[in-house]
Amino acid sequence: MPLIEIISLNKIYDKTKVPVHALKDINLTIEKGEFVAIVGPSGSGKTTLLNMIGGLDSPTNGKVLINGINISKIKSDELIDFRLKNIGFVFQSFNLIPVLTAKENVEFIMLLQGVTKSEREKRTIELLNAVGLGDKIDSRPYELSGGQQQRVAVARAIASHPSFVLADEPTANLDSTSAEGLLDIMKELNQKLGMTFIFATHDNKVIRRVRRVITLEDGKIKSDVFQN
Repeated sequence: MPLIEIISLNKIYDKTKVPVHALKDINLTIEKGEFVAIVGPSGSGKTTLLNMIGGLDSPTNGKVLINGINISKIKSDELIDFRLKNIGFVFQSFNLIPVLTAKENVEFIMLLQGVTKSEREKRTIELLNAVGLGDKIDSRPYELSGGQQQRVAVARAIASHPSFVLADEPTANLDSTSAEGLLDIMKELNQKLGMTFIFATHDNKVIRRVRRVITLEDGKIKSDVFQN
């Protein structure tokens, strides 16, 4: 069974006005352990597709199956719980909670999951060490660089043992050195832990690193290429 299976997926916005067909009959499968980028020009449907996979938006018609479960049929309160347990998110804008330390930001998802305090603390320290921030556990976001904040965001995304991580333009607000360092960490997590990463990106640094590039154009898959 594929990790993610998308079947005849369509998304139309403003159906009562001038319709915008953001996604058109998308069919796609992604297996566990993949390191894949969804690319294309602005307006091609990258973020819309990522939002569909993450259950942040619902299709006009078609199916998004995660581990065989059609998430578009899940009730909204159950979908929140499903996302919490199955999907990690890394956004362009970091989205850290400013009043919390790096440690508390990473712990937050596990706190919502009901993980015990001792287990939360152990995993948080392990993850912050893994992303090179073992000496920043008590720092708040404003005390960290953009690259360091995004590393905290990655640690938070994988803290809950998700089935996969969705990363929407994760390097867009980073300088080249910070972006390369972040991608090194993600690649290592993919290779060592089998963590599945799905990027929506314009960044050639990301595109060079991934093993599969799915190109969208006008809401359709233009190409789907595996690369070494």
